[in-house]
Amino acid sequence: MRHFLKKKSIMVIAFLLAVVTVFPLFAQYANAEELPYDPYAYDYWEDVVHTPAAYTPDRMVIGNDLMLDGESIGAFVTPQDLCKDAEGNVYVADSGNNRIVVLDPTMTEAIRIYDSFDNEGTEDDFSNPTGVCVTERGWLYIADSLHRRIVILEVESGALVSIVENPTSDVLEENYVFTPLKVSVDYADRIYCIAQNMFEGIMVFEADGEFTGFFGTIEVKITLWEKFWRKIATKEERSKSQLFIPTEFTGIDVDEYGFVYATNIDSEGLQAVRRLNPKGEDVIRQGENENVGGDLWIAGATDYSGPSQITDVVYRGKGIYSLLDRRRGRVFTYDHEGNLLYIFGGLGTQEGTFMAPVAIEEVGSQIVVLDSTRAAIFCFESTEYGTLINEAVALRYDGDETLAVEKWRRVLMLNENFELANVGIGKAYLTAGDNEMAMHYLRIGMNREYYSIAFKRYRNDILEENLEYLLTGMMVIVVGYFAYSKYKEKHGKKEGAANE
Repeated sequence: MRHFLKKKSIMVIAFLLAVVTVFPLFAQYANAEELPYDPYAYDYWEDVVHTPAAYTPDRMVIGNDLMLDGESIGAFVTPQDLCKDAEGNVYVADSGNNRIVVLDPTMTEAIRIYDSFDNEGTEDDFSNPTGVCVTERGWLYIADSLHRRIVILEVESGALVSIVENPTSDVLEENYVFTPLKVSVDYADRIYCIAQNMFEGIMVFEADGEFTGFFGTIEVKITLWEKFWRKIATKEERSKSQLFIPTEFTGIDVDEYGFVYATNIDSEGLQAVRRLNPKGEDVIRQGENENVGGDLWIAGATDYSGPSQITDVVYRGKGIYSLLDRRRGRVFTYDHEGNLLYIFGGLGTQEGTFMAPVAIEEVGSQIVVLDSTRAAIFCFESTEYGTLINEAVALRYDGDETLAVEKWRRVLMLNENFELANVGIGKAYLTAGDNEMAMHYLRIGMNREYYSIAFKRYRNDILEENLEYLLTGMMVIVVGYFAYSKYKEKHGKKEGAANE
């Protein structure tokens, strides 16, 4: 009887452990089914692989729900941009209402509206402001597009600092009309502006508003066949052909080191973002797949098909940045080496999907996306899976490969096919000198470069470990050879003498 009860108790405990273990998986799958989009990624072979959700919809923020001084601020109208300040307050370029709305860090209430300012004794306003940026200095930069200027205000007082307009230069056409769309500022108060119909690059202004030139011009690649065809084609044929003009930039952000992240529409779907150093040179890393352009090419002839159309970028720190795709409403996140970390989002009318995504920002632990058509801000909260990836990448960025291993192992418990986690663990073993284990994880992670390093070190380890035996064996062979030669020589002489 006692044996029976003991056996029954063990079965009950085993059952409870199974339930505890499996329940989170059921919860995870249930949440995945409830998502309005399918989380996925691409593997080494560029095949689509399903993944756990890194971010899930949290809530939607609309203007009608926001209060200022006890009254609703009213609906947003075709908002075009948003940013945050050092305190976490969120600034929305409410373009259709010709105003900048400031929300508190929780985005539950409005704390200020900029819709006018004193311009040398005259009340001035905005006309379709499409870009906004706030500096640590406490200055608010507004791309006042239809007034064709950049307005700089003091955040605290709302007082006018200066206006940047009517840039002149030998590199600009005589009748050039300046229409700023997006604006960003670096630590030296240099202004980077994306302007309408400006294909030469990002316009750069010094702190005093002086236009100094272009930045990060994208060179258009023309094939030999296209060059040959343009030489033999008639004037009419050339006029009907595609113009080889540089690509126009779409979004911009600046990291803490002054490097500029700039997005553009890439027709090939390979590189839709650049990391520009102070010289304007692209120094971005493109990862194993050499692709930082969002989705890989999707065949078809609809508006939904084709490469991603990246409209904005946000640098999130520790080398992590996210891109916003307006074609399919997705958010792509990469690390400093250009490795794809996760994808979320989609088009639609459900909460967590977009109709016309135009801007992206990180606010606290959330990623927020501004939808122009739905006139709303969509907030996404990171899951355990997303948080672990972010933490592991941050540790790796700081050089703490060993500390990142624990995070990567937990990531693999949620997604055993995540190649970057295996690479992270493999690199940690490589640093620790365990080359055999490093080879194991780097092979699973499909990282040829570091696998080759681990293999060479492992081969050298084997040679060093067995060098004494090899040398001893070689000496035995050499001594044996000479001994045999002497024996054969001596024995041969005796046989010769006997024959005589």
